[in-house]
Amino acid sequence: MTEILCLVLGGGRGTRLYPLTKERCKPAVPFAGKYRLVDIPISNCLNSGFNRIYVLTQFNSESLNKHISRTYKLDTFSKGFVEIMAAEQSMESADWFQGTADAVRRCLKHFNDPHIKYVLVLSGDQLYKMDFRKLLSFHIEKKSQITIACNPVEPTHIIDYGIMCADENGRINRFIEKPSTEKQVKGMQVKIDKNRFYLASMGIYLFNKDTLAEILIANRKADFGREVIPDSFSQKMSYAYIHDGYWKDIGTIKTFYEENLILTEVVPPMNLFDEQWQFFTRHRHLPPAKIRKSKLDRAIVGEGSIVDRCQISHSIIGLRSRIAESAVVEDSIVMGADFYQSIEDIEQDKKAETAPIGIGKGCVIKKAIIDKNVRIGDGSKIVNRKGLDSFESDTYAIKDSIIIIPKNTTIPTGTVI
Repeated sequence: MTEILCLVLGGGRGTRLYPLTKERCKPAVPFAGKYRLVDIPISNCLNSGFNRIYVLTQFNSESLNKHISRTYKLDTFSKGFVEIMAAEQSMESADWFQGTADAVRRCLKHFNDPHIKYVLVLSGDQLYKMDFRKLLSFHIEKKSQITIACNPVEPTHIIDYGIMCADENGRINRFIEKPSTEKQVKGMQVKIDKNRFYLASMGIYLFNKDTLAEILIANRKADFGREVIPDSFSQKMSYAYIHDGYWKDIGTIKTFYEENLILTEVVPPMNLFDEQWQFFTRHRHLPPAKIRKSKLDRAIVGEGSIVDRCQISHSIIGLRSRIAESAVVEDSIVMGADFYQSIEDIEQDKKAETAPIGIGKGCVIKKAIIDKNVRIGDGSKIVNRKGLDSFESDTYAIKDSIIIIPKNTTIPTGTVI
């Protein structure tokens, strides 16, 4: 376990998740009422026994940096760490990271521990559970130099992923980035349990350390998935490791919304209740949620929330959320707040005719994502009244018919969206 170093890529600008990424990078976006997206790959590493982890950051990184430093404090005697490695100017380059491969290339000089033999490169914005020990065993058994984790996908989904072609031993011999038709990937299917699938790259790469250094020095291209790794297939022993389990790339508002709400189902595809494989996040020492005379159905309610005489269905209510009487929340994600307002502060807001943080009396929220510290005045209706598929203003956005209220926004009393 001491021979492997894990690199979690902190993500680029995250434009497809905007406005959730207006003030934070993708891995720092809140998830499932209490976590951040970056908690998923880090937790998979720690549960696998891999505790030497760098998180490479660049854009809007303050929130992510703060979360990492406050959350992952490992035992000093374990020799493990979870640390930020930020983009930096140097004598060789004054530029930002230009892509995933460029980010790792620029940081190679910091991975000089001679005991490190393998480097695991992970994305910071995916949902999955994977025992990386099995990936490492596969890598060693095959005497692989590059191993790519792949997920079986149906033909209808090939347009979204890079598709791998592997021989009967698992060695990769062909790659097509986001094919537009099934004709382009003819003959690339694999058989799993009598069904045929295509192998989609998960963006999870395991390298021999010396191989990683060699290909990054020889190939100056910027991106792993589209450029550097496909260019290496003919020269390096590259194998596909099949992860036949739940995996989702959180790249858009629609997937973020859907994969959050699917957790409210009776048996969701990703189990957060497995004590043998826990997902870790920051300890906040908040009180349990307080609920009075409310009707809840398929709801996740985060710690420290106050829910008062309202209706919540098929929704996620995040940390420190306040939902006032007669409010209705349906098919929505409410991310909560970074802090509590005192009773005095709430009364002062009311005197100033400003809505306090939370959802006010008689509000109706449907198919929406309410970011942190949002103030929604009494009687407001966030329901996409005009049925728009796309729209953007200073106070809200609509993407794929989902309303997003950005962080720290105030929605005045009686507003109808």
